[in-house]
Amino acid sequence: MRCPYCGSEDTQVKDSRPAEDATSIRRRRICPDCGGRFTTFERVQLRELMVVKKTGRKAPFDRNKLVRSFQIALRKRPVDPDRIERAVSGIVRRLESSGEAEISSEEIGLQVLEALKSLDDVAFVRYASVYRDFSHAEDFEKVIAEINAKIGRDSIVEP
Repeated sequence: MRCPYCGSEDTQVKDSRPAEDATSIRRRRICPDCGGRFTTFERVQLRELMVVKKTGRKAPFDRNKLVRSFQIALRKRPVDPDRIERAVSGIVRRLESSGEAEISSEEIGLQVLEALKSLDDVAFVRYASVYRDFSHAEDFEKVIAEINAKIGRDSIVEP
């Protein structure tokens, strides 16, 4: 592992332990050249996934982009970060164990929508408004009606 301070490639692991999410290993490292200390995280990757965009372009799957999607949708919402991490890890596990090397961005978006539906209704509507490209108030009303049907209420939006 390259030292982030001096660029030396000869760093040493001083301590390893499971990270809080139990899906990665946290390693404390030290650089013998400059004495710098830093932390790295190691995560299991079952296979190299490629994301096929709507345009047909392909890009390597980036877990951090998935995390950012959740963070944006859940901004200022009272959702425990551990629940977010579990949702992201669950999606990644499903994608990696699907047996497919290429996953459509649409499939990933649907999985994010499904996860957000169980985490937070407001975040679900936020994400759906971008993902489904809402352009009218009626689009929001339809999604809110879906949520109301799920929770058994007549309507959130008063007529």
